[in-house]
Amino acid sequence: MRGLKAAVIVMGVLIVAGVAVIIVTLITRVAAPQGALAEMVLDEPAGTSIAAVSGPPERLVVQLKGGGPDRAVVLDLGRGRRIGGVALAR
Repeated sequence: MRGLKAAVIVMGVLIVAGVAVIIVTLITRVAAPQGALAEMVLDEPAGTSIAAVSGPPERLVVQLKGGGPDRAVVLDLGRGRRIGGVALAR
């Protein structure tokens, strides 16, 4: 009976500690300042212009036209780098 009582107490403490860790993690992530926008340079041919910009907060999709086939470039704003892109056939 004592073993069962000890096991219940230990499991209760673990549950309380786990919930505390989750709460602290959520508060830390919400309160953390967002990283500054990194400076990016798109190495595109002369005559290229931005047609549209869209995307979720952490990514940016830039639609480019001119200087070759129309294309879309995906940028990671947090790391300041190009993730990928796609060329659109004419």
